[in-house]
Amino acid sequence: MFDLCDDLGGSNRREFLRIGSLGLGAAALPQLLATRAAAEAAKTPLTTGKSVIFLFLHGGPSQYETFDPNMTASAPYCSLTGEVATSVPGVTFGGTFQRLAPLADKLAIVRSYRSGSGDHKLQPLICDETLNANPGSLYARVVGTNHPRHGLPTNVGLFPNAVDPDGPGANQGFGRFDSTGTLGTAYQPFIPGAGGPVQENMKLRIARERVDDRRSLLRQLDRIRRDADSDGRFDGLDGFEQQAFDVVLGGVASAFDLSREDPRTVARYDTSHLHRPALWADKNNRKHYAANAKSLGKLLLLARRLCEAGCGFVTVSTAFVWDMHADVNNLEMPRGMDLVGSPLDHALSAYVEDVEARGLSDDILLVVTGEMGRTPRANKGGGRDHWGAITPLLLYGGGLPRGHVVGQSSRDGGEPGTEPITTANLISTIMHRLFDVGTLRLDPALPGDVLRVATEGRPIPGLH
Repeated sequence: MFDLCDDLGGSNRREFLRIGSLGLGAAALPQLLATRAAAEAAKTPLTTGKSVIFLFLHGGPSQYETFDPNMTASAPYCSLTGEVATSVPGVTFGGTFQRLAPLADKLAIVRSYRSGSGDHKLQPLICDETLNANPGSLYARVVGTNHPRHGLPTNVGLFPNAVDPDGPGANQGFGRFDSTGTLGTAYQPFIPGAGGPVQENMKLRIARERVDDRRSLLRQLDRIRRDADSDGRFDGLDGFEQQAFDVVLGGVASAFDLSREDPRTVARYDTSHLHRPALWADKNNRKHYAANAKSLGKLLLLARRLCEAGCGFVTVSTAFVWDMHADVNNLEMPRGMDLVGSPLDHALSAYVEDVEARGLSDDILLVVTGEMGRTPRANKGGGRDHWGAITPLLLYGGGLPRGHVVGQSSRDGGEPGTEPITTANLISTIMHRLFDVGTLRLDPALPGDVLRVATEGRPIPGLH
């Protein structure tokens, strides 16, 4: 990600400590870090210290072929890809999820969730229940746009071009993933790979041999704030000056850089081998299928790295691939699940195994859902059409109960058969994982609507 070269002109020096418009501003970074740390120490923490990764399956995944195969029902009201037994007795997943099924005892599945719409809006990620803002923007509004110690963005959006230079960015055709509602653009997710000056400013344009010399580097970087001492001394750096150095070349830089990860871990996440062009060459959305397979696993790995480094909310989405209508643009269910579901199975299982091994399962909540579900009856092409009455939902980590199935669907699998779980319940679950709700209610500085979203909802029953 970082382009180390010997070109550090005056303009680049002025922009450098901003680290790509991460909100660090043009002020001297050491002083800014000191100010933020003092402010942080003076107040009662508003957060739980947990993070959230929201994996949005854009297009509308089928409930049958994912986590509620409903094989006890007669055809066509059951999975077209069969089922696979999981590690939770009596619970099965769609037949595609061979790797994830043995990990079901660590997951929570909601079979009575209804997102509330049957079209391609970005609900529940962007909806009335979130003030039409990305939930990460609500989080940033409470805690600030950057981590007070090391400057890492608190709210990040990851799309294929974050890990693949040839991959697409966010699909904005059905809504903006970086929407902030009425909060203001300052709280938008930071989106690496988006191009333009934000990304250019993240490139370190300093010769490698000079990177290893702390005094020389700080003399270059800090020229905005001061000229070098008249006698050339740069010894006696205080703690925040050293921290500024670590921000630029450490926390922020390395968190976004997958080359810093163990190659074996990268290989475990990598889903690019599931890129099989021959199976979707007849579809207009073939570029989307390629982007999904090539990037999904590495995007989840990058999201884990960011949360481990201190980011509070990460949105992840690949491309518009879950719209399995069986038409000129989109695949039918069996082939679609082979090409789209298989990378998801691989990426999710790699993520769960990795997070378990690192002891991070209580620290990061993973939310996996889409904007709607799919019709109980397959169409004549073997696809399923839009269906707003029920939506697949998987959660993992964040201290939630493990091995749970919440609710059940109706006999035909087309709607909740028990009390519906709503988007308001899901958003409340997320907010209660992120915030110390009792403390948050006492903060007079927060806007009333943000406080309402963060504190007044009812989390998913049985998962709180």
